[in-house]
Amino acid sequence: MKAVAFIDASNLSYGGQKSLGWSIDYAKLREYLTEKYGIEKAYYFGGIEIHGHPFDYLKYDSVPISQIERYLSDLITRAGPKMTEAQLVLADRHLKRVRFYRKLAEFGYRLVLKPVKSYEDDDGNRRRKANCDVDMAFYMMKEIDSYNRAVVLSGDGDFLPVLKHLRSIGKEVIILARSPRTAKEIKQFAGADFRDFEYLRERIKQKDV
Repeated sequence: MKAVAFIDASNLSYGGQKSLGWSIDYAKLREYLTEKYGIEKAYYFGGIEIHGHPFDYLKYDSVPISQIERYLSDLITRAGPKMTEAQLVLADRHLKRVRFYRKLAEFGYRLVLKPVKSYEDDDGNRRRKANCDVDMAFYMMKEIDSYNRAVVLSGDGDFLPVLKHLRSIGKEVIILARSPRTAKEIKQFAGADFRDFEYLRERIKQKDV
């Protein structure tokens, strides 16, 4: 059976490291998805800080890792002496995140990364987000002829319409997510095909260095 995994990074992070209290070893996760579900391709959808990099939305579907890594490295070298300590720490943190994404690519993940955008909410507060839900739903449909089984690492209720459609045309849909962070309607939809991410702790936990 051909299988593809679709990973919602924001949902996985919120339901993983932050609420579980342990860090995910993504190399082990990739191995697990292959061994357990026969995953041939694993798409990872997430946000990335680009610090003014001139990203071409019409040319690229994902921020090129090599480009943004060079850009941030040059930015820190060139503008670092003029940055405040807080700005420099932030830029360095974002560069480390870019290098984390590069490691994911080496592990075999197919990255779909969107620039993080800043916006003002209804209360006038500044917020930052990179909404990849549309991209993830799009790829589920784009790849529809390449899999019989979809393993979805997200408990976000916004995906319910596309998940229902996949099942209606005969696709097997497995949800792998943190139970307390999974929408009730997603659990109802998945039924016996829901897997609580907590049970993978000993299999995919990152060992302390």
